Amino acid sequence: MSRIVRLGDIAKIYSGGTPSRSNPAYWGGDIPWVKTTQIQNCLIKEGDIDEWITEEGLKHSSAKMVPKGSILMAMIGQGKTRGQVAVLDINATTNQNAAAIQLKPGYDRDYIYQQLLFRYEHIRNISNASGQQNLNLEIIRSIVFPAPARYEQAAIADLLSTWDAAIEKTEKLIAAKEKRFLWLLSRLISDKVHPRGHIRDFATEVSNRNRDGAISQVLSVTNHSGFVLPEDQFERRVASSDLSNYKIVRHGQYAYNPSRINVGSIARLNDWEKGALSPMYVVFEIDEEKIDSDFFLHWLSSHEAKQRIKKSAQGSVRETVSFGDFAAIPFPQPPLDKQREIAEMLNTARKEMELLKTLADFYRQQKRGLMQKLLTGEWRITTAMEKKQCG
Repeated sequence: MSRIVRLGDIAKIYSGGTPSRSNPAYWGGDIPWVKTTQIQNCLIKEGDIDEWITEEGLKHSSAKMVPKGSILMAMIGQGKTRGQVAVLDINATTNQNAAAIQLKPGYDRDYIYQQLLFRYEHIRNISNASGQQNLNLEIIRSIVFPAPARYEQAAIADLLSTWDAAIEKTEKLIAAKEKRFLWLLSRLISDKVHPRGHIRDFATEVSNRNRDGAISQVLSVTNHSGFVLPEDQFERRVASSDLSNYKIVRHGQYAYNPSRINVGSIARLNDWEKGALSPMYVVFEIDEEKIDSDFFLHWLSSHEAKQRIKKSAQGSVRETVSFGDFAAIPFPQPPLDKQREIAEMLNTARKEMELLKTLADFYRQQKRGLMQKLLTGEWRITTAMEKKQCG
């Protein structure tokens, strides 16, 4: 069985400091300066650095040089930053909000890095349990985990790195596909050669109410996932107990929040046959004999659409967009057969991205399962060295 170690007992852990920002002699030198926002479960290379300090700045502050190969952990940061780690691929300095972790001999850096990745949520919970939202050096030193023999640590890290490589490769493919998709949107839908009309030429507002209360399925519209169940977004049901004044939205119809459409809260109902929406929503349908629904849906995610919607919201007291404002937005209207051809191309491109995202999620789940078994010591890796010792 692997022995349990305390991070503070197997590593030197310290933080740095920030040279005075008011002294220009301390900044703009040739010493890399790493910020906590750059510590994002990654390898930090020279090309990632966007700030540099001088020898004078290093000398007259508590900033410290951190050697290449060290692990950094963000102790303070917005969102998910706190508790994230990175490996330095260069000698660099950092500030008081990041902890530098230099391992003692006998411990595999990549294995310890994987342990810290695996324990990310636990580390964040430790910081919360201490009565503050930030980490500190003592909390980081208190982190414990199993530590098998060095050669087994290396074997585990090597195995997990195979999944890391697959995830990274897939994420790069996704990024490339997303870039191509945005180019296609601009090239195919927003092409200036298309004749122009207005959304009112083919869209009609619908305001059917749930008077008899027959529809109990309440939905919301988000800017990231389209239509969702409110309890999935807010972890509880937020609808009124009386749904009689709620608006009915049916499969294939569109809806948006007038106060949030400028940040993308507009979607087509695809995953439910019907649902009830808060009265504040605008529901509309389009005449598919004039406009292909997929063509319109793709246009909504284009840069042109986002800019025109934001412009429609400007000048409003609460930056809301009424249906009249929305319907007045200019819209590209090539012939219907051309719309369908363009929509099919974009559908294919989007499906490719979705398949790659599914694959990346599959790799992450596989890796998480392996981490659970290997980094807790539940599974052991029998290495060639161990076999030789046993033989």
